[in-house]
Amino acid sequence: QEFVDAIQKSGDTLLSIIDDILDFSKLEAGQTELETQPVPLWASVEEALEPLATTTAEKGVELTYRIDPDVPAVIRSDKTRLHQVLLNLLSNAVKFTDEGEVVLRVEVASAPAEPDQPYELHFQVRDTGPGIPEDEQADLFGSFQQADSSTTRAHGGTGLGLSISKQIVEAMGGDMWVESEVGEGSTFHFTIQVEAGED
Repeated sequence: QEFVDAIQKSGDTLLSIIDDILDFSKLEAGQTELETQPVPLWASVEEALEPLATTTAEKGVELTYRIDPDVPAVIRSDKTRLHQVLLNLLSNAVKFTDEGEVVLRVEVASAPAEPDQPYELHFQVRDTGPGIPEDEQADLFGSFQQADSSTTRAHGGTGLGLSISKQIVEAMGGDMWVESEVGEGSTFHFTIQVEAGED
């Protein structure tokens, strides 16, 4: 059973790496097309949180979210890509947080002045992890980059997740950045342009 579990984990890790590289290649080549469909935001956020519930419970870390009341309940966006970005940021936050909390917040950065104009939504993923030194923050979104070379050994990964996420967000008309202080935790921010869907 232990050998089978080890093989399963190795296979999953390899598939994850291949997926990252394929995603990165498509984005770099400009071959990724975004879809637009109605996205129930509350359900979409909960879907991103659900896979992490067991890990946070085992670590004793609190995993919560808040969606401000003025955020549309249904938006028009690319559900799969939004889920990918949220899961990446939340997974990273949980991975590096051994105590305290991981909190996702969604708010309206700017509301449309006219009915046919888009909303700009602001997502924040805050953790109480070790934080990231200021001189390493600029490299976080580069390809194959991780803040600490020991990260790959301790936690795995390709160093492509944040680069892919940033490119997806930019393709969705937004931006991604980080605020962090060593010993105080980190907050990853991103904005995207969306239309309000029908409730």
